[in-house]
Amino acid sequence: MNDKPGKSPLPVLTTDAEAERFTDEADLSDYDLSGFAPARFDLAKKDARLEMRISQAELDALKAEAKRRGIPHSRLARHMIEQGLRQLTS
Repeated sequence: MNDKPGKSPLPVLTTDAEAERFTDEADLSDYDLSGFAPARFDLAKKDARLEMRISQAELDALKAEAKRRGIPHSRLARHMIEQGLRQLTS
């Protein structure tokens, strides 16, 4: 991720305290941020529920992928539904 001449790679920050200290003190123009991508935040209220039946194999695969990404499997399922709906409307 250090493709820019004279730019330093971002340090690995393992705690919130380290991250807060870094962002308070660092000049981000000194760091190579070329590997960053825009993030989309959906702040819509999640006030409806969905219940569905899927095979155990599908649930196991969903849980394994969610674990790999470090997120809850229900969030991954919602993300996949949202992605699919966006593809249908584009």
